[in-house]
Amino acid sequence: MKMWSGRFKDSLDAKADIFNSSLPVDKRLYKHDIMGSIAHCSMLGECGIIPQEDADLICKTLSDIFYDIKNAKLKVSGAEDIHMFIEEELTNRIGDVGKKLHTARSRNDQIALDFRMYLRDAVDTIAELLKNLIETLIDISGKNIDTVIPAYTHMQKAQPTTLAHYLMAYSEMFMRDIARLAECKNRINIMPLGSCACTSTSYPIDRRSVAKRLDFDGISENSLDAVSDRDFAIEFLNDCSILMMHLSRFNEEIIYWSSDEFGYIELDDKFSTGSSIMPQKKNPDMCELIRGKTGRCYGNLISLLTTMKALPLAYNKDMQEDKEVVFDTVDTVKICLEIFTAMLPTFKYNKEKLRIGAARGYTAATECADYLVKKGAAFRDAHSIVGRLVRYCSDVNKQLDEITIDEYRIFSDLFDSDIMSVVKPENVIQSRKAPGSPSEKAMKSEIKKAEKFLRTYFAISNE
Repeated sequence: MKMWSGRFKDSLDAKADIFNSSLPVDKRLYKHDIMGSIAHCSMLGECGIIPQEDADLICKTLSDIFYDIKNAKLKVSGAEDIHMFIEEELTNRIGDVGKKLHTARSRNDQIALDFRMYLRDAVDTIAELLKNLIETLIDISGKNIDTVIPAYTHMQKAQPTTLAHYLMAYSEMFMRDIARLAECKNRINIMPLGSCACTSTSYPIDRRSVAKRLDFDGISENSLDAVSDRDFAIEFLNDCSILMMHLSRFNEEIIYWSSDEFGYIELDDKFSTGSSIMPQKKNPDMCELIRGKTGRCYGNLISLLTTMKALPLAYNKDMQEDKEVVFDTVDTVKICLEIFTAMLPTFKYNKEKLRIGAARGYTAATECADYLVKKGAAFRDAHSIVGRLVRYCSDVNKQLDEITIDEYRIFSDLFDSDIMSVVKPENVIQSRKAPGSPSEKAMKSEIKKAEKFLRTYFAISNE
């Protein structure tokens, strides 16, 4: 018999009962549901809404149920959802006293509470995984400040840079992901319990004491909004989608770089697979899976946005669909971060080929134009001169560091012998003095700032 069945004559159709159940999905909320119930029941006792001895017994039994589920002594099954399972188990153990737990509470605000507590923990877990990834990037970058590579725009070689500069670009993205999740957590960490079904309760409850027990920053200010709001979940899915987009871009480049056409990276056997028919193949399947799972996370975001787009206030059963997409995104982001962080240090970079790649493709052309400007030419004139110079190099199949000074002077008398050192990739890189550039000084500064960000953020978040 359902706990809500008093108003009904007939039992729920068997297929409809299965269709209606969310237990296979929301059972992972058992910890948060029990924590919320203990805090709620403690408040009921303190406020005199139920006898204190009843509150104490309920809280103790809930704690016992938690440990039994955690230690696999109690199988979670047979109920409509995790909330009903725990309440039914409580009543089975202590009888009618257990029925007092749901005083001044609805499943509507109970669900919202559990979901917010779960997401609060998920944010912390993902932030910690991002920290591990950034620390790995910092470590590899610190060892490759002088490793010359080509930078690309439009997938065409653009200018010389360093491996450290390249890797720290992604570190910047992942630090923004941490910052976004931190802001999201601020909006997650508002307690809805006490809103009940939609218009709160006539019992003299103390919502702020419950919020304090559960480490919430505050309470929701409107009960209709509190039970019908899923903005926090949508924002979380959006932040995770951006995070996965960053991972996908990174892995896209690794896929290119590990191909025979580029040959910049060799993938480790532990993170590669072969072909069932082609013996020579070494496939970047981990990178491709991360790239593919990014679309999955995008789909989860669109799914919840679509579910919520036309719902009237307050709670609607459609909202039961919120948790599956969020849980899937949490699981997906976690495994992708774990795999990628473990894989990243195993890459073998072909530094000679990277350096050759940085020298070819006329990547010092901008530096040639700047050279002429420093000699007195207007930039637009210098741009045109170097454009013709590059066309000449292409025609004679030579690079900028392969032609003679006499050939340079065909295009401008401003060129002197020192141009030969100017076009070397290493010198091009070190000439970039501005903050954010790939020069050694700028890169060491960026790495220090990234280390400071991690220290500061996680010192604050752990307080």
